[in-house]
Amino acid sequence: MSAVSLRLPDHLEQQLSEEERLSGQPRSQLMREALETLLYQRREERAQAALRLAAEALASDADACAEAREMAADVLMAEHEALARAEAPATATSAELWWR
Repeated sequence: MSAVSLRLPDHLEQQLSEEERLSGQPRSQLMREALETLLYQRREERAQAALRLAAEALASDADACAEAREMAADVLMAEHEALARAEAPATATSAELWWR
């Protein structure tokens, strides 16, 4: 494990000391947890931003929108069929369920 040295403003030093006292955890553990949380949040924010950009790009592409609507219709039809089969009597055949 590597060591890192950093300078903290007085107000952060006070908050860290208070948390160390209240939690009983060593300050190095508290700082590791804080850093892990920060890095996780930033990764999530970047992933969300990338998804947002991709969604915006797809939304501005008419062909992509049409393809997405077709795929959604196919999935919806498959879901309806699966639901009909699940709700049908055990003796029903595929031909009897097709009308649903």
